[in-house]
Amino acid sequence: MARRRKRKSRRRQEGRRILEYVPQYSIESGEDKPVTAARKFIQAEGILPPALLLVKRNEHTTDRYFWAEKGLFGAQYVEENHFLFPSLRVLETAAQQPVVAAP
Repeated sequence: MARRRKRKSRRRQEGRRILEYVPQYSIESGEDKPVTAARKFIQAEGILPPALLLVKRNEHTTDRYFWAEKGLFGAQYVEENHFLFPSLRVLETAAQQPVVAAP
């Protein structure tokens, strides 16, 4: 029996494309829970929003968080609702403009 492909949400794909322009930080959670490790890292490094944090929980699992002016959010939520975040509106226009190669 053939397996059906999962439908990809256009809105989420657009959000993912916008998040590519946001600075990314990769960290390990260590003994802390992933969200606690992300908050401690933001506090220690003084990271300004917007930022994407990739927190490695173990060798198989990585949690993704988005640091916004309003707080820390799951990256999947932000992909689906990117229009709710003012800091991504500027990046949205950059993501929609076609890239022109210099001659």
